[in-house]
Formats: sequence, structure tokens, C-alpha cells
Amino acid sequence: MQRTLVFAKPDAVRRGLVGEIVSRLERKGLKIVALKMLQMDRAMAERHYDIHRDKPFFSSLVDFITSGPIVAAVVEGREAVDTVRGLMGATDPLKSSPGTIRGDFGTEVQENLVHGSDSEESARQEIAHFFPELADQGPGGPP
Repeated sequence: MQRTLVFAKPDAVRRGLVGEIVSRLERKGLKIVALKMLQMDRAMAERHYDIHRDKPFFSSLVDFITSGPIVAAVVEGREAVDTVRGLMGATDPLKSSPGTIRGDFGTEVQENLVHGSDSEESARQEIAHFFPELADQGPGGPP
């Protein structure tokens, strides 16, 4: 079993889509291991999006993700990283297939409803960042 981080971004929370997102994860067979609502502060957001620090959209991305609460979850399942990425759809909602979260509900690139780790390594780092209590657990949970 593999774990990954997924979170409903502020636009999804504002639009009342958290239940839809969680439901799609569960219907796909992923298990919710941890779930919480939080407000990211600027330092946490900058750390999370550090890979984009030198890009022109970095500041607006941080402004957006700190504009309201998010709902973060650790999900577990077979090929969880790829499964979540498939459920999310392409970064640009206008290029996302119908049936994906972004394809069905998204309208713009930056405010694209949902985040999911892009690799097992990123998932480990992001889970430790958002759920430090799970950081020392392996991919399948406590030994």
C-alpha cells in the first residue's frame, strides 16, 4: 500500500466541494488515513511550494493558497499517488477530461481545486509537513 497527500484548496472549500472530493477518493478505493481543516500561513505555503519559488506565479500562488482554509488528507491505497493524480485531472481544468475533479468543477489553472503529491518522495515530504505525527510511519502505517 502507498500513501499520498491530497488537499482541497481554498476555492474547493469556498464552493462546498470538499465532500465531493473526499467521496471520489473513497469511491475509488482509497482509504482516508488522516483528515483535517487548516489555514496555511505564508511560511507554510512558501515551504510547500518552494519548488516554484523562482517562477513568476509563486507569489500569487502563495496568496491564493493562504486565502482561506484547506482540507488536507493522507490517503492510502494501491498506487495511491498515481490514482489521486488521475482523479484530479490536468493542472489546467480546461484541459482536464470530464470525470476528473478539475474537468468537472475547475475553471482556471491557479484555482484548480485540489492538490496531490506528484511522487512517492514528494508524498513522504508533504505528509511530514502537514501531518508530522505520521512522518515516521512507513507507507502502510505503523509497524
